[in-house]
Amino acid sequence: MAAVSVPSDGSEAADIAVVRDLQYAAPAGHALFADLHLPRRATGAIPAILWLHGGGWRHGNRHTGPDLSQHFARRGFAMVAVDYRLTRHARFPAQIEDVKTAIRWVRSIAADYGIDTSRIGLWGASSGGHLAALAALTADSQFTAADAPYLEHSSAPQAVVDGYGPTDFLQMDDHRPPGAVSDDPRSLILPRPGMRSEDADSYESLLLGAPIRTCPDRVRAASPLTYVHAGAPPFLIVHGLSDTTVAVQQSQILYDALASHANDVTLTLVEGLGHGFFNRADLDDGGARQMRVEQSSAHGHHSTSTTAPVFSTIEAFFRRVLIPA
Repeated sequence: MAAVSVPSDGSEAADIAVVRDLQYAAPAGHALFADLHLPRRATGAIPAILWLHGGGWRHGNRHTGPDLSQHFARRGFAMVAVDYRLTRHARFPAQIEDVKTAIRWVRSIAADYGIDTSRIGLWGASSGGHLAALAALTADSQFTAADAPYLEHSSAPQAVVDGYGPTDFLQMDDHRPPGAVSDDPRSLILPRPGMRSEDADSYESLLLGAPIRTCPDRVRAASPLTYVHAGAPPFLIVHGLSDTTVAVQQSQILYDALASHANDVTLTLVEGLGHGFFNRADLDDGGARQMRVEQSSAHGHHSTSTTAPVFSTIEAFFRRVLIPA
């Protein structure tokens, strides 16, 4: 791709440039777009973090989520918000195919925007967290069509933040309290109150194209647990302890699986937060929050309690992994 200028529309802070509406692919004629949030004063190639929005794989777009200029372009990261096909247009595995295409696309344009292709992170919320985990745990050849674009580039990320993403669809109803609805009306719109994952019109069933109990092979293919292996990129899994939409056990089982293979993985459980909190602009206005933290790596495992702002916790993880001292 030829070098592209980085415009400013005057509304962005002087230290951030935003490039909007870049088409990165058009699978089956469905155009997919991305926005870049870039630090202007960077010296040398910088790490990039792709933001994957939530919305039950059915709602939302690249604009759904936190302020990416604040989190974390102003802190030296190239932030890339991407669309992926929703279930109104295509069922699984279209969504993960699009995410992998987006990662390869970022590497294809890296030289134009000063991005370091060896330092790519994923940050996803809810369904986006599920897709981030799935992309990080599968090989380049998996969920990649032979005619997919940018195949000369890898789709492997170097770091993952999975925010309250589903892990095992068949356990979600057991984990979720009966009659649960979204904790935060900004997080997603449930098809109806009291939705259960096994229902034919649940987000999980709509993703797979059939009620989840009737298609165990598809459920297994869509589960990050299926692909857990030693040597996975570092993971930070973040979940609110008051989440009744995707229960905290979904993150716990992913953490346990990654830890069992001696991967670098941290599970951070935040007191008092329900579902969808990455979308809240005021999330850290109240300061530090109580957190329960489990960490595991090849060097051992330990648990602790701490207080910290949520976004600062995420930034610290990406800084540790993508900008090592």
